[in-house]
Parts: sequence; structure tokens; C-alpha cells
Amino acid sequence: MAYHMIRSRPHLSAAIAIGAVAGILLPSSLKPLVRALSAWDIAVWTYLVSMAWMMMRADHHEVRRTAARQDEKGSVILASLVVATVMSMAALSTELASLRDVAVSQRGPHYAFVVLTLVGSWLMVGTLFCFHYAHLYYNARGHQRPLAFPGGETQPDYWDFLYFSFTIAVAAQTSDVSVPSAAMRRLVLGQSVLSFFFNLLILGLFVNMAASLM
Repeated sequence: MAYHMIRSRPHLSAAIAIGAVAGILLPSSLKPLVRALSAWDIAVWTYLVSMAWMMMRADHHEVRRTAARQDEKGSVILASLVVATVMSMAALSTELASLRDVAVSQRGPHYAFVVLTLVGSWLMVGTLFCFHYAHLYYNARGHQRPLAFPGGETQPDYWDFLYFSFTIAVAAQTSDVSVPSAAMRRLVLGQSVLSFFFNLLILGLFVNMAASLM
């Protein structure tokens, strides 16, 4: 299982390893929650940067090859990472609550840390769905694809899947890409609901931050 994950998802595996090592090497004087969130941030941003670099260089042939390396267990990994992201949001709520005894003039680094974690986690979820959509699209059985891109595009690249995924993440609705597959519609519904609550939580945290500055 571990070998298969490393082989099929080298970027994700490397990011997890780097985050784990960073968590161990961080100063022991830090609170356990801060160390855990710092390790999470390092892993998330390492993954996002490596994925951005890979996507900028990949054409639809590379997208197809990457999707072929994924298997049905990808949904399990996706669910696990989404749960981990939600847990990080809960931890951030606790971190913000602990700032009540900190002077306003000294809260800047804490807020920067919170924003870094929020943005990274939000981008992480959208990117994970992007890769999962690509996997389902290029591994679909039969002649009908689970997504129909405008203009009759049959070989979409990562930018097309990012466009679809982050339109849902931002607006909780689909774009001009149609979804003819029932199974894909259920997945899109799941992302829409998750994105709604995710965005609601982020809005609440920012309102909390703004109120504490007054």
C-alpha cells in the first residue's frame, strides 16, 4: 500500500514526508497545536508548489498518463485528505480563540499564520478534486465521458479540470462544463456542499479576526 502510493503519487508522498520531518524538527518550545499546524502548512504548500510546477508543464498526454496511474483507492485518499483539511480548520478555530489574551499589537504573526493555513487548505481541497476529476474522466468506461467540456474538447488538460473544480469551490455551482454522468454529479454535489461549509467557515474566521482588531 505504501509503496503503491509513493509510486503513483510521488508529489503527495514527498510533501507528506517533508511535513512529517518538519514537524519533528520544529522547536519543542512551540505548542503541540502550533507544531502540528506548521507541519501541515509545510506539507500543503510543498504539495501545491510541486503540483503547480508539474501542471504548467503538462499537456493532455501527461494528464492521461498520470490519471492511468491512479486507481479506485484514490477516492479513499481524497476523502482522507479532505477530512485532514477540515480538522485543520477546527484546529485553527482553537488557535484564534487562544489569542484573546494576546495584545492586539502582537497578533500580526498569528493572523498571518492563520491566513496561510486557510488559503493553503482551501487550495488543497480544490486541487485534490481537480486531480480526482481528471482520474475519473480519463479512466471512464464506455464512449461517454463523465464531463463534457465546451467546444467539443475531448482531451482536456489540468487547466480545464482546475477551471471546473475551482468554479465549484468558489460559487458552489458548475460552470459551462456539463456533467452527463450520474456518478460524477454525486461527486460534484459533494464538492459543492463541502465548499459551501468550507467557505462559510473561512468567512466566520475572518469576521472573528476583524472583530478582534476593533
